[in-house]
Amino acid sequence: METLNFRFEKGNRQLVLPANMVGVVSSGNLEVLIESAELNGGCEVEIKTAAVGFGAIWQAVISDFHQRWALENVRILINDAGATPAVVSLRLDQAVESVTGAAA
Repeated sequence: METLNFRFEKGNRQLVLPANMVGVVSSGNLEVLIESAELNGGCEVEIKTAAVGFGAIWQAVISDFHQRWALENVRILINDAGATPAVVSLRLDQAVESVTGAAA
């Protein structure tokens, strides 16, 4: 298992979730949890993955996601068991859409 952590600054879209509500999207090989958190305007992403050695690919996928959504004060946890980058991107978008009702 490998754990990767990313943090992005200068987001401009804040999610407002009721207390204790977490957006969850999952499939057979990927789970995304998203929650509001006081992060001084940042967006933090933690990835736990069984596919070791793909940090650069994760960086690209997560950076692309942040460019689309520009989230602030949001924490995202990804539990991965070998999803492809396209599936990761889709599930991330679905997680945000599940709590905002908006598309990127």
